[in-house]
Amino acid sequence: MKILLVGGGGRENAIGEALVGSGAELYVVSKHRNPGLARLAKGYGLAKETDVGKVLVYAEKFGVEVAFIGPEAPLGTGIVDILEENGIPAVGPSKEAAKLETDKAFARQFMERHKIPGRKAFKVFDDVSEMRSWIDDFGKPVVVKPLGLTGGKGVKVVGYQLRDNDEAKAYAEELIKRDGKVLVEERTDGVEFTFQVFSDGKHVIPMPLAQDYPHAYENDEGPITGGMGSYSCSNGLLPFVTKEDYERAFETLKATIEAMRKEGTPYKGILYGQFMLSKDGPVIIEYNARFGDPEAMNVLPLLKTPLTEVAEGIVDGNLRKAEFEEKATVVKYLAPKGYPVNPIRGVNVEVDERAVEEAGARLYYASIDENFKLLGSRAIAVVGIAETLEEAERIAESAVPHIKGELFYRRDVGTRGSVEKRIRLMRELGKEFEPNSC
Repeated sequence: MKILLVGGGGRENAIGEALVGSGAELYVVSKHRNPGLARLAKGYGLAKETDVGKVLVYAEKFGVEVAFIGPEAPLGTGIVDILEENGIPAVGPSKEAAKLETDKAFARQFMERHKIPGRKAFKVFDDVSEMRSWIDDFGKPVVVKPLGLTGGKGVKVVGYQLRDNDEAKAYAEELIKRDGKVLVEERTDGVEFTFQVFSDGKHVIPMPLAQDYPHAYENDEGPITGGMGSYSCSNGLLPFVTKEDYERAFETLKATIEAMRKEGTPYKGILYGQFMLSKDGPVIIEYNARFGDPEAMNVLPLLKTPLTEVAEGIVDGNLRKAEFEEKATVVKYLAPKGYPVNPIRGVNVEVDERAVEEAGARLYYASIDENFKLLGSRAIAVVGIAETLEEAERIAESAVPHIKGELFYRRDVGTRGSVEKRIRLMRELGKEFEPNSC
């Protein structure tokens, strides 16, 4: 099968590896030539992923049978609709269905309209005085969100990026003046986790849970990034997520897919629920309309079912299974020094790929060009896979010294200490549970 992959990040390197590993003839279009994907691809086109016209030209030139859309931005421009109008089925939601991620107000109103479980109090404002009055009357800490895509960096939470609700009002006012509207919602205290599923619009197949480390620095400090790493456990759960919590979160995602179908906008592709586990159960923080980055690198190396078979099932509406190995994984991302605020760019890095492989780790390239120059965002990820979390973390950590340059990473990703910190937080919030082994 000739498949076009759109996107050139670490997530897409993992997708491309899984597609080629399951027999696909791979073609790629991305804004830079990812060195990992360049080795896998039969053909490579350079274009912005949001330039749908150019992507379509490449798709027709390569003669592909299916497209697989990696990042969120092209989904928001309607790339799936355009490709399908031209006879190329795609793994990814339509522009309308992708509004679950690209329009936060739509997502919250959709959840309210269909009484999707796991929702929270919210309101969308275009009037500054009304917004200020609502926050005052609400009286509890809030979260302020731009309505569109922010790359994980535009959301601000009282108690974290904002000191109090007065600062929240000031930030919300700034967004109203800039964007015309803003979303304000209640803050939910707890621990976040990622739940990704495949869907063909009717059937919903779960993937192992993962947990991301969004803060730039160790001990969960520093600015929010696209994600400095993540881990998953061999049982598909997380140490602080009980089976009941898992089932409730899965119900939220299944109810979402079913409601989209009822509204006449079937959701086909990958749906990623970012959940906050509160003491009362899982609450949806936001939807994402594609694989997580880095969380794709936790689940795709474990996928036993050929990804080509999953892709065919999604586009044909006949998705039946996606089975995963029962192993733990740890992803550690190396980023340019200064990321995400003022990252170093244009500097070369050295990668001893053989030594990384001998350490037992997988290697995925992201924001780095074919000459191994840093492009400014997260550059290279290493992945450890093993029977236990401790061994997976050890493998990932042992690979890092074989990558040299103006880079930094979080040593604590996937460590026992960081996991126990999350278990303690849930207990401090009053949740009673027995931790799962990992």
